Amino acid sequence: MFISNAYANTAGAPAGGGTMELIFMLVIFGLIFYFMIFRPQSKRVKEHKNLMSSLSKGDEVLTSGGILGKIAKISDENDYVLLAINETTEITIKKDYIAAVLPKGSIKSL
Repeated sequence: MFISNAYANTAGAPAGGGTMELIFMLVIFGLIFYFMIFRPQSKRVKEHKNLMSSLSKGDEVLTSGGILGKIAKISDENDYVLLAINETTEITIKKDYIAAVLPKGSIKSL
C-alpha cells in the first residue's frame, strides 16, 4: 500500500561503442608523451654524450654544481677529470658532472 512495486527496466543497456574512442585517446596520449617528454630528453642525452667525447685538456668548463675550472688532466680509461680551479687548487670530478664547455678566456674575464 505504501510501497510501490519495483519492476526491472526492460530497456537494453547502452551500446559499448567506446572502444575506438578509448584506443584513439591512448594513441593521442602516447604521441604527446613521445613528443613532449621522450624525444627532447633523448636529444639532451645525445648532446651531453657529444660534449663528453669532445673534452680535452685545457678546456674551460662549468660543472653542474657551478664550479668553473680548466681541465688539467683527462683520461679515457676512467670517467674522472682533474679540474684546476686556480693555480694551486685542483679537484677530481666525474665527467658526467660537466654541464658546459666555456669559450677560451672565460675564467680570466671574471
